[in-house]
Amino acid sequence: MRKPGFIFWLGLALLPVTPAQAYIGPGVGAGTIAIVLGILSSIFLAFVGIIWYPIKRLIKGRKVSKGPPADPGPS
Repeated sequence: MRKPGFIFWLGLALLPVTPAQAYIGPGVGAGTIAIVLGILSSIFLAFVGIIWYPIKRLIKGRKVSKGPPADPGPS
């Protein structure tokens, strides 16, 4: 017994495809590139903000605490 969904998709795949006869100008390509770069840069900046800065503070805190004790000076 075949699933009804399989028969539906098979029938849909066998339908003839006609071209849309539509023009997509260069602005759409430039907009798509801008959107992709914006998404990638937001992911990168989220990584930097969430992961890198806390690690950087942790490393900096370890360097400061391992230094020689502060000299209280003459009393």
